[in-house]
Amino acid sequence: FIYFVLFQSWMVIALPVAVSKQKKRTYAPSRNPYQSLLVKLYRFLARRTNSELNKVVLKRLCQSKINRARLSLRKLIAFTQGKTDKIGVLVGTITDDVRALEVAALKVCALRFTEGARARIEKH
Repeated sequence: FIYFVLFQSWMVIALPVAVSKQKKRTYAPSRNPYQSLLVKLYRFLARRTNSELNKVVLKRLCQSKINRARLSLRKLIAFTQGKTDKIGVLVGTITDDVRALEVAALKVCALRFTEGARARIEKH
């Protein structure tokens, strides 16, 4: 504990202050060497640039697979509607969605795809 001391003219009180013992993960939980290289790259970019995007990407790369964001194919189609010249990037998993009947041609980059989502995207 770190003690916070109150000074008054007639007494001194030492109050304990709780200290968080949780550590922030600074490495990729995966043993994938390519993911480790991405962590090194984004750690450098987050440190050397003022971009908040690099810090967010680094934070997401260091998350465990359970806590990492997922995105359904239907929401990906909604986000990329009318942006055919852009590339969609997700630091996480893209999952298949049976509610999306037709999948137009998409340009997508993600850490992981489910088998169904990969098959439907590669069809076009």
